[in-house]
Amino acid sequence: MKYNLSSKEELRAKLQALPAQTAQTLSTPKFWFELILMTVAMFISAMAVHFFLKPSGLIVGSVTGLGIVLSKIMPFFSLGTHMVIINTILLILSFLLIGNEFGAKTCYTALILGPFVDLMSVLFPIDGSLFAQEVHGVMVANPWFDLLCFILVLSAAQAILFSINASTGGLDILAKIINKFLRVPLGVAVTTAGGLICCTAFLTSPVGFVIMGLVGTWLNGLILDYFMTQMSSRTRVYIISDEWEYIRDYIINDLNRGVTIHQVMGGYSREEHQQIECILTREEFGKLLDHLRAKKLNPFITSDPVSEVYGMWRKKVRRDRVKLEPGNPNERTF
Repeated sequence: MKYNLSSKEELRAKLQALPAQTAQTLSTPKFWFELILMTVAMFISAMAVHFFLKPSGLIVGSVTGLGIVLSKIMPFFSLGTHMVIINTILLILSFLLIGNEFGAKTCYTALILGPFVDLMSVLFPIDGSLFAQEVHGVMVANPWFDLLCFILVLSAAQAILFSINASTGGLDILAKIINKFLRVPLGVAVTTAGGLICCTAFLTSPVGFVIMGLVGTWLNGLILDYFMTQMSSRTRVYIISDEWEYIRDYIINDLNRGVTIHQVMGGYSREEHQQIECILTREEFGKLLDHLRAKKLNPFITSDPVSEVYGMWRKKVRRDRVKLEPGNPNERTF
């Protein structure tokens, strides 16, 4: 594969434009919203590591798991320090192989995860598993509970970050590289990368713990795919009503979504009707139903889930409110 290298003039122009582009980015609400979202997601990830993964001694297929292995081999560095070093190396790969936006966001999240984990150790020190119980005077832990809670919490944080083209760093960087070049689902990519990392635990941990880590890595991929599907899913709505023009006007002007009008015929009455088709978020679908109830309209509505939407639907640009005139029922409005 050949790459075209930029000339000195192009590089100089890019460097000169960088301050203005940075200032423009910092001034957008989207930047600050995503920054807050990334910080919250990483704080949740640090809680999962501190309260569930670290006390259990499990080595799940993640950079945290690899950090735990290295901290046992080289105990003169803290777990957070090992995580920062590993993530720094992987971040370089993310900039080179994935892209600047993903690399920049992941740089921030990866570098704050280790300090967050160390901060948790200072603020909420714990000696053992939260699920340990005393049996005949002996504290008995249940690592399966720790594993399940860690996977559930971490998968939720990963799904939030992937939805804004970011990640927790480490394993997610490897998963994103596998996802980009091999075109496999993120859950499968997470499981593949995690399985490779999890095998390093054979150096320091019992075989049983390693097997539990592999199971946890597999569950992480499944749950991550579930969360990603739920977050990216939309609802396809079909509406048949005599007031279809009014409903069309509300969807386009108030919900700011496009519609497609189909001419349909009732199988029993053989009467012709206009059917509205549109793709909405769950929140927008709820607003539509509330509006129709408030106006005492009684249309025939069916809906079904849509796992992914591509193309113009995502470009939700606010239109000027216009009065729609009745037209050809076969027209398409975007």
